[in-house]
Amino acid sequence: MASESSDEIVVVGGGVVGLTTALVLAERGASVRVWTRDAVEATTSAVAGALWWPYRIEPVAAARAWALRSLEVYEDLAARAAPAGVRMVEGVLGETGLDETDGWLAGRVPGLRASTTDEYAGTGVRARLPLIDMPAHLPWLRERFVAAGGVVETRTVSSFAEADAPVVVNCAGLAARELVPDPSVRPVRGQLVVVENPGIDTWLVTTDAAGEHAYLFPQPGGLVLGGTSEEDAWSLEPDPATAEAIIRRCAALRPEIAGARVLEHRVGLRPTRPSVRLERDALPDGRLLVHNYGHGGAGVTVAWGCAEEAARLVSD
Repeated sequence: MASESSDEIVVVGGGVVGLTTALVLAERGASVRVWTRDAVEATTSAVAGALWWPYRIEPVAAARAWALRSLEVYEDLAARAAPAGVRMVEGVLGETGLDETDGWLAGRVPGLRASTTDEYAGTGVRARLPLIDMPAHLPWLRERFVAAGGVVETRTVSSFAEADAPVVVNCAGLAARELVPDPSVRPVRGQLVVVENPGIDTWLVTTDAAGEHAYLFPQPGGLVLGGTSEEDAWSLEPDPATAEAIIRRCAALRPEIAGARVLEHRVGLRPTRPSVRLERDALPDGRLLVHNYGHGGAGVTVAWGCAEEAARLVSD
């Protein structure tokens, strides 16, 4: 084993949770290396939409606290404009009543109100929320981490014991299923279509009576259309029929989408777990292992809050 510095940390996982956690640790003075199987631009996080909203994540109370802390950071980054890739954008959360958000967002999101019938035909909430351009945000995180003295290493990890540091932080996402091992970690497949934006500047998230999702996010690289939530589906190949159905559902909401030129198809596997695992553990040889995984489709939403809690667990 290589010689160890008393404050050296290896973070396993180079998605948004791993990079954000590593960045927080590095900017607090630790010597941090990120071990990532895939290049940052090829992680599941790179496929994300990515609207700030605590989507399908437990435990609810903790997730909301992590999300609100992350909201503070994203608002600050949006105020600075590029290159972090974060903007504050207006939109509507369909099938959501104001009473569902008032308890924890009241006074926190300026202008939060019920949507009008002109904005959305059903029940919805209008809000101005962070919309993160992941192809810009992930490289920005990496560059800020490196500027803080961090190192990113591309390598496949088969055991946490391989990490030659006193502290290991597990941000492995779906790979935690084998690494921990934790069979409760399961993929929820999401497929997206990116089309040329016909002039839409607000986002929209809806769910129909059959439980099918439709959402559209105006990003710098095009209009991102979604989506799917297929549990225990492992395929990363875009399905043409699914893509057509996504476009059809979105065009039913905004007719100008019909006929828009398709730019890209994306597929990602959300690392879902019954609840986020964010806690201290120990490797067999007694070294500290901190788990920070199982965020499902809400990794971007809670990344900063979870990173700061993980850093606290390391320092404790």
